[in-house]
Amino acid sequence: MFKYISTVTMLAALMAGGCKKDENSLNTNIKTVEKLNAPVNNKFTKLQPATSATVLFEWDQARAEDGSLVLYEVAFDKESGDFSNPIARIPSDGGGVQNKLNLSHKDLNSLAGKAGIPALGTGKLKWTVLASKGFNIQPAKETRVIEVERPNGFAEIPVDVFLTGDATETGADLSKAQKLKSVTAGVFEIYTSLKAGKYKFTDRNSGTPNVFSLDNSLIREGGESTQAGATKVYRLRLDFNNAAVTVTEITGIGLWFAPDDKIMYELSYTNNGTWSFTDKVITFKQEGWGRDERYKFRLNVKNAAGADGQEWVGSSNADNNRPTSTTPAAFWELKPITNNDRWNFCYKFKTEVDTKACDVHVYFRADKAYTHEVIIK
Repeated sequence: MFKYISTVTMLAALMAGGCKKDENSLNTNIKTVEKLNAPVNNKFTKLQPATSATVLFEWDQARAEDGSLVLYEVAFDKESGDFSNPIARIPSDGGGVQNKLNLSHKDLNSLAGKAGIPALGTGKLKWTVLASKGFNIQPAKETRVIEVERPNGFAEIPVDVFLTGDATETGADLSKAQKLKSVTAGVFEIYTSLKAGKYKFTDRNSGTPNVFSLDNSLIREGGESTQAGATKVYRLRLDFNNAAVTVTEITGIGLWFAPDDKIMYELSYTNNGTWSFTDKVITFKQEGWGRDERYKFRLNVKNAAGADGQEWVGSSNADNNRPTSTTPAAFWELKPITNNDRWNFCYKFKTEVDTKACDVHVYFRADKAYTHEVIIK
């Protein structure tokens, strides 16, 4: 939840502390704002908080009797409010000096939520300007209304998201909740298993957190979700920008060996977003030009409707050299491949891997970049 600190209040406190001996000589008289200029009254705005869009609020200047600086705040309230307890008071641009305010759609969406306007709903916010000099704060002679339509998302997007409940790998102890990975602004995901039972999402792993649950393809505030039947492995992707969730079952991951055009070994799920095989001999393929060692990974998946599919992850580079002991860790990071073919975006094994027994671990974990490792036994 964002908070606005009143520039007017801060400056007033400083003046009170530093000018006590000269209070009687301080001229705080001002002629307040006569007219609000933009946006026009009842202007309709369809909010797009995921973008950089803004709304410009602008007004006539106020005048101080002694010609000194006047500071401004824009006050927002419910349509029925009288600004005695406004939803927010936001300093104007330039730290409260300019007679304008560029307010983001994201912040307007949050204000709309505070005013009780629901997601996908349309409603109105009342606004005015407060001009001040010292302790003398004068409201503008005019108020206006802005009408907004909110998207299907959350006004306050959590900074962190955790998974907890008796259906999860770590149980219902909130302090042990699994943290989701932040993949883009407002979007979080986790690769994990769920057994029969209840689970929910929270915005922290201590105290009394905000709680979220899944309702088919939507995220809801409060409640719990239910996993029925056998234990399954999922990728759960929550998009708080539009309150949407994508549930993908991971039915298998295989190490796909390009020279043979097939899966060399299947990896088994262990826990905490990790798949592995151990003590498997990896042998390169002899070609006329040398020994071929290219590989990547194939995920077998099933969507929420039960339809089977495949996804590929591999290198960020279309072609690679064999890694060595000095190769950066980024070489082994897993990247989605959308234009997959047999040969491109493959990794290469180290030379020392050929004909050796190895362990391979694939990590889709929140605490590290999605990556993998090959360990020679």
